[in-house]
Amino acid sequence: MFATATLITFVMASIAIILAPGPAQALVLARTVSDGRRAGIMTALGLNIGTLIHALAAAVGISAILATSAIAFAIVKYLGAAYLVYLGLQALRDTPHASPLHSLPHSTPLQLFAKAVATGILNPKVALFFLAFLPQFVDPQRGSVFAQFVVLGGLLALLDMGYETMLALIASMLRSWLAGNQRFAVWRQRATGAVLIGLGVRLALLRRD
Repeated sequence: MFATATLITFVMASIAIILAPGPAQALVLARTVSDGRRAGIMTALGLNIGTLIHALAAAVGISAILATSAIAFAIVKYLGAAYLVYLGLQALRDTPHASPLHSLPHSTPLQLFAKAVATGILNPKVALFFLAFLPQFVDPQRGSVFAQFVVLGGLLALLDMGYETMLALIASMLRSWLAGNQRFAVWRQRATGAVLIGLGVRLALLRRD
């Protein structure tokens, strides 16, 4: 389906993009520090399910609507921003407690997964990224364009999932050293809330260009 040179170029470009610090990594780290390794991994999984959905959207042309319609872009953007700010305020309102590692997190892994999927879907910047990035590696002469979009999106999501899982594992080891510290419990709760609110504000200020 893909020429070897094209696939290698795509993988290298994807790795460079993934390694650049961004809001997804910040959210995974914040969730890991706040609720543990499983929470961080489930957040990474949820974000990349959102990535796959955007890849499918790009394949059927929905991303083009966001690129050409200011109203559609604004609606998705502000819904996503409001959702992130809401989650951040919710985290700041919770009363943090130092606790042993076996205690239950404030949110279950399934809840964090669902929140991460919603966060990924409600980010129009991802849709525009796919619209600009993926077509460079799609060749109609090499088979189904839809299938090529899905394969490239899945490969990007898989690479990103691996990297963010590694971040979650590293962050969870650091978290274990501080799990019983009350001051750290306060800090991690505030940090999670601040990261979410910051991501929401960042999303609200995005421009289509």
